[in-house]
This record gives sequence, structure tokens and C-alpha cells, in this order.
Amino acid sequence: MTTSIVFTFIGADKPGLVEKLTAIVSQHGGNWLESRMSQLAGQFAGITQVQVSNSNVEQLRQALSDISGDDLTVVVQPGTVHSHGQKIKHVNLSLIGNDRPGILKELSSALATRNINVCELSTRVTSAPMTAEPLFEAMADIQVPQSQDLDELSEKLDEIANMLSVDISLDC
Repeated sequence: MTTSIVFTFIGADKPGLVEKLTAIVSQHGGNWLESRMSQLAGQFAGITQVQVSNSNVEQLRQALSDISGDDLTVVVQPGTVHSHGQKIKHVNLSLIGNDRPGILKELSSALATRNINVCELSTRVTSAPMTAEPLFEAMADIQVPQSQDLDELSEKLDEIANMLSVDISLDC
């Protein structure tokens, strides 16, 4: 039997950090399943799911916890599958507009009040091509309950887009 664990990590960005983590997983017979990692502002962070035999779970959990120190923080959690008991559809959402505080707060609030789960979110600030003004961009994979009226959701997102002077689109 195998168990899935998820661990997050953050540390000063430097060569060898990923190798250090993969070596520990490998030494304990773990299988690296899925991960997301990124470097931001001199820090390197990620979230990873690994599968490991039940007999090695505690040793792997301990080994990952043991490397936490001044320059690296690792948090280990059991992997679980949540079933919300309702049918969902995956929808891609994109947003672009002049950068300003509050854009993501307004968007996430509109999604949360409709019981829409954000599965993956990526944001960045870039420069507008002609003016070099800062542009905020967001790409999200969201889980929309089948019961949610997509037209009503689009109308609400249009209201937010108008209020914030951004463009929001859904790709169903």
C-alpha cells in the first residue's frame, strides 16, 4: 500500500535546492507525482505531491522536516482527495488590466461567494506595450459548480471588470 503526501517548501533561491528535495524523496522510495515551483524575489517556493509506501511514510516525513532550518522551510501534510459531492466544470479565467490594489481581492470575493474553487492561480505585473504602464495579469483554473449559471457569473465578472477597468474572460 502507498500513501500520498504533500509538502510545501520555501527557501533562498540557489542551485541544488530541487536536487536536495528530490534526493530525499528518492532515498525513501518516494515517487514524485506532481509539483509547482517558482522563484520570486530571491526566494524559491513550491508545492509537491509524492507517493510513498506506507512503511516509509514517517521516515520521509521526518527527513523532509529535518532539512527545515534557517534557509529552508518545509511543511509536510497528508495528501487527501476532497469530494464536494457536487458536479463541477473546470473553467479557465483570464484577467488583464492596469495594475492597482484590490483587483485580486474583488475577483476572489466574487468567486468565493458563488462557491467557486480556485485550483490554480498565476499572476504577474508586466509593462503595457505602448505606454509601459504596469499591467496586472491573472490566469486561473477554477472549479465551477454545475448549478452555477455561467451567464450570471459572466455578468458579475463584467461588473467587476467595469468597476476595476480590466478585462475578464472565461473559457469554458
